[in-house]
Amino acid sequence: MPQMFKTWQTKSAKDVSLVTLIAFISGVFLWLIYGIYLQSLPIILANAVTLVFNLIILWLKIKYR
Repeated sequence: MPQMFKTWQTKSAKDVSLVTLIAFISGVFLWLIYGIYLQSLPIILANAVTLVFNLIILWLKIKYR
């Protein structure tokens, strides 16, 4: 979350690697699917929140390119 706020405030995402961000988002998405498969609420919630924040960072990265 701090990285998301910093990117939003500075209107610069040059510190964020696009490849690494996409790889991380992919991994979090797979963990979310796994949590849904197991019907494990802690895994689902943790990864859903992480996924939302990182999708916002991805959007900011694209927007402030």
